Order: sequence, then C-alpha cells, then structure tokens
Amino acid sequence: MVLLIRFVIIAFIVYLFYRGIRYLTDPKRKLDDAYAEEKYYFYDDVKNVRKNFFITYKGAMFEGEKYLGTTTNSIDVVSIFVWVKDETKLQGFTKDDFHFISAEILSNYPKADISWKNPIEKLLKS
Repeated sequence: MVLLIRFVIIAFIVYLFYRGIRYLTDPKRKLDDAYAEEKYYFYDDVKNVRKNFFITYKGAMFEGEKYLGTTTNSIDVVSIFVWVKDETKLQGFTKDDFHFISAEILSNYPKADISWKNPIEKLLKS
C-alpha cells in the first residue's frame, strides 16, 4: 500500500512538471503576455491555412485571415485580409508601423497580397 501511494505521488509530481512546461511554452500565452506588455509578437500556425494568425504590436491586436490560391508554380496563400480587434488602440500608429507589420507578414507569406480593413486602408492609400 505504501508503495502504491509513493507511485501516485511521484506520478502526480511528474504530471505537474509536465503541465508547467506546457504552460510556459504555450504560444497563445506568449501572445497574451506580449499584448499586455505592448510588445510585438506574431502567432501563427503556418501549416494550417484555415487558422487565422494574430499579431500584437504597440498594444494593438491584429487578426489576419489567409486565403489559399494558385500561383504560377504552386498552390499557396495568395491573399491575406488583416483587421484590428479594437480600433481605439490605433491611436498614434503611423504608416511605418503598418509597413513593418506588412513586412513581417510577407516574410511568412511572400506570395500574398495584403488587404487592410478601414481605417488602416485609408491611411495607407493617402
């Protein structure tokens, strides 16, 4: 009986250690931390086209939707539509900030055309 209790305690400690490591390496948690600290973080599952990506930058959370299409040589992500979760967080953003975000998206999806939702689109076109 004592041996069984020791085994259960050891198994519980191993399980807690495993859950702690999984929590610390979770990319969604890193995204939430970067959003709270107003830092840059790019969260995406590149292998899954159906899942949207998230970018946090200067306290604003952006979401991007990927669309699959054909290029001259392959089938790849050809169009991306990006919007901000809360437009009030855009105060103080400049064109350079959006060009930085576009460059980061294009580094992962070089064949994609990026479309922005208003008011970002109006700023970039002016």
